[in-house]
Order: sequence, then structure tokens, then C-alpha cells
Amino acid sequence: MPEVAARDAALRDTAELFAALADETRLRMLVVLHRLGELCACDLEAGLEVTQSRASRHLSTLRRVGLVEDRRDGAFVYYRLADPLPPVARPTLDELFATRLPTSAADLTRTKKQRRSPCG
Repeated sequence: MPEVAARDAALRDTAELFAALADETRLRMLVVLHRLGELCACDLEAGLEVTQSRASRHLSTLRRVGLVEDRRDGAFVYYRLADPLPPVARPTLDELFATRLPTSAADLTRTKKQRRSPCG
């Protein structure tokens, strides 16, 4: 029975991970983090033109499924892609990162322009 429980837990984790990938805002966040590296949450908010609460909710989901990691520096929280990424997500993310989506280009341009350090 323990192997059945472990298999069921792994299946649940995989389903949760792919559910996290099934959101446009979260995919946009992953692309920006992949291309620009570690960013403050406020930079993601400005670059993706989302509210603080929306960014926080999506980043929390990405962190929970192991796609991003965070670090705190005083009042600021910085996010980066997890290292290593969950193996089951790697092929999907490789494909996403290789695709040049128009939205991604706009997000990257805005994020680079809006980037503040430290956030203000």
C-alpha cells in the first residue's frame, strides 16, 4: 500500500504543477524570470502590468509547485526560477522558453524599462 500512496501523491503533485502552468499570467512570469533572472516582485508587477495582489497570488502558486524560489531582502521579495526545476515540467518549460511570443517581448521590454532596484 505505501507504493500506491506514493504514486497517488506523485500524480497529485504532477496535476497541481500542470494546473499552475495552465494560467497565462504565470506563464508570462516564468518567461520573464527565465530571460531576466532574479527580479523583485514589484518589477514583475510593473512589467506584466498586474496588481500586487494578483502577482503575489500567482507567485505563491509557482513557489508552491516548485517552479520558482524566493528570497527576502528587508521589505522586498525577489523571485527566480527554481534550480532545479521539477523534472516533469522541464520539457514543457523548455518549449515555452524557446517560443518567441509577442506578449513575452512586450513583457520583457516593460520589465526592463520598469526595473527598479531597490523597489520604490
